[in-house]
Amino acid sequence: MSRRLRSITDPDALPRHPDNDRASAHIEFLRGALPPGEDVERVAAVFRLMGDPGRVRILATLLEAGEVCVHDLASVAGLSESSVSQALRLMRAHRVVETRRAGRVVFYRLGDNHVRMLLDLAITHAGHSSAVTAVSSPIDPTPQEPT
Repeated sequence: MSRRLRSITDPDALPRHPDNDRASAHIEFLRGALPPGEDVERVAAVFRLMGDPGRVRILATLLEAGEVCVHDLASVAGLSESSVSQALRLMRAHRVVETRRAGRVVFYRLGDNHVRMLLDLAITHAGHSSAVTAVSSPIDPTPQEPT
């Protein structure tokens, strides 16, 4: 979280009423607290990488096991080695995973502690989000309540 967002100590200090001149100052203050556009794009790219169930299985395996080769990742994730290699290439380009070569075998691991924390928090959050039990279709983005 940026320092500017943490510095908001009294959200009621600037009124939000549309008829008040200070409301526009509040909006400008909030816009100024946003991360730079390039950072927003990078964060969105990382979340897109984590938006695929197969890639999540790959990342979760790396979270638990440390270093794993493509063959083992494919077996655990239930994907072809080609699909796993393509996913790892994308994740490596975004510095989500790193490699270590041992002869002809390449081992993959999570890029750094930030990636570990983000993945661990996402998995923990998913475990606490029992209100949404069904995956929404792309046509109907409304979460479905359990029956």
